[in-house]
Amino acid sequence: MDTRKLKYFLAVVDHDGFNRAAEHLLIAQPSLSQTIAGLEKDLGVPLFHRIGRRAVLSEAGKELVGPARLVMRDLDAAQSAVRALQGVRSGRLDIITMPSPGIEPLTSMIAGFTRLHPSIRLNISAAFTPEEVIESVRTGSTEIGLAGSSTPIRVPGVQVLDLERQPLILIVNPQADTFQPGAGIQRQDLGGHRLIVSQRGSLMRWLVDDALAHGVNAEIVVEVAHRTSILPLVLAGVGHAVMPSSWAPTAQKAGLRTLLIEPVSQLDVAILSRKEDLTPAARAFLKVAELHVAAGPGDAPVRSHNASDQ
Repeated sequence: MDTRKLKYFLAVVDHDGFNRAAEHLLIAQPSLSQTIAGLEKDLGVPLFHRIGRRAVLSEAGKELVGPARLVMRDLDAAQSAVRALQGVRSGRLDIITMPSPGIEPLTSMIAGFTRLHPSIRLNISAAFTPEEVIESVRTGSTEIGLAGSSTPIRVPGVQVLDLERQPLILIVNPQADTFQPGAGIQRQDLGGHRLIVSQRGSLMRWLVDDALAHGVNAEIVVEVAHRTSILPLVLAGVGHAVMPSSWAPTAQKAGLRTLLIEPVSQLDVAILSRKEDLTPAARAFLKVAELHVAAGPGDAPVRSHNASDQ
């Protein structure tokens, strides 16, 4: 088995079929099919089921995806290490992030990283749970992962660097701002208000559900899977939103007020990676992450903000 066959196999997986994979690889589709057939012959099992024009992974194919990604990642790491000795600083780094860490601290770290390493291209993919981030890093689909959780993340076999703690805030609907002046509110102050929430499983949704369970008479008006929709919905006057403090600067720039919710709940944000065999680009990114931790921005207090403060 050679790495070219594994590369072609992953192309079919990532591009959802032989035709698109062949276009991406700049080869003829029959040539790709022949290579995959050769890989299946080497392994003695079918890797895809052909259903019409679709190619669906077999059970053996599903098992091969993770190891194949690790082989290709290790090959890339070896090539990058040699290029680094030759003074070549190009390459690609794959990162996966949950939505809130993807705003901050990822934005600040990317800004610092790209200043130091302008020739390295970053590929950022999305996850919605810590488990998705952990699985992506473990299987080698990505080298770096950012995750937020209600408790510190600890995973056997995965290197975890705690980055910061983000308190939960309320992003205030300007059309229904009846809150008292000040930096914070109590959870019971959510009573009588309409709320935009994320799906169950997030710390933000837990806070709202916990308040409702304790008799707070708030109304969930919208449940949002893609959190990029939340700020536009608040700006449109649909409702208030409970979010981590990473969203506060963007909300404030849009003229929205943010309030710390007490008692305070914290989102623990961490960066995850394999413990060894990282590419030079991944190691360099982790150094930027360590500088972020040393600077300690995540524990700064969240103050109330109003457009009139500008």
